[in-house]
Amino acid sequence: MESQVKSLLKNHSLRLTQGRKDVLTTFLDRNVAISHSDIETAMDGKYDRVTIYRTLKSFLDKGLIHKVLDDVGATRYAICSDSCSEAKHQHNHIHFKCQTCNETTCLDDVNIPSVTLPEGFQVTESNFLITGTCAKCA
Repeated sequence: MESQVKSLLKNHSLRLTQGRKDVLTTFLDRNVAISHSDIETAMDGKYDRVTIYRTLKSFLDKGLIHKVLDDVGATRYAICSDSCSEAKHQHNHIHFKCQTCNETTCLDDVNIPSVTLPEGFQVTESNFLITGTCAKCA
């Protein structure tokens, strides 16, 4: 996994630090959207809140992760697909939140329904959240 972490950081023009390696490893280990608090818990006091916040901000700015808003207004973060970059940050896909385990998963391969906006409105970003029961909990 270490080579994957190094490669992802390099591909997103991020300097390799122990903090970035640890936070990115947490994302890769979980493979679901996670919160700042989840990362703090996983780090078990190794890094303070500000260090984690700055790491997340760097990852967001470089297109490595994206924000996922859930049904209670909490912000979570998830790894972007391989096609994301700082120049082309695309994460228009469906997110699924399980009401049993509370995990939020990116569903990159599910088609997004077409939305027609009123005249004069322009889309810059969209968020699609579906809630229900995931395959693991069903």
